[in-house]
Amino acid sequence: MKTPALFAPLAALGSAALLLTACGSSDDASTEASADTVEMPADTALTAIEEEPVADPAAAATDAPETATAAEAEAGAEQAADAAANVAAEAAAAAEKPSE
Repeated sequence: MKTPALFAPLAALGSAALLLTACGSSDDASTEASADTVEMPADTALTAIEEEPVADPAAAATDAPETATAAEAEAGAEQAADAAANVAAEAAAAAEKPSE
């Protein structure tokens, strides 16, 4: 009868597990009521803002973005067209090259 000898360690482990679960209790009922979700940080972000916006003296509304002149834009377009033509020529040459 080796069967009781096999169940003794399992029974000891089971009772130890039950003792550990009994020790992990929480007296605070709110921990069971609130579920942790990914929206908890969003809830804190939606709280009311009480501070007033402050003007930044260094910011200027008159700053316009720099625009390229027509000649610079034309030169950039020509460079892009040349680069595209070079890539197309290299691709055509690679397609005609016999595979090994």
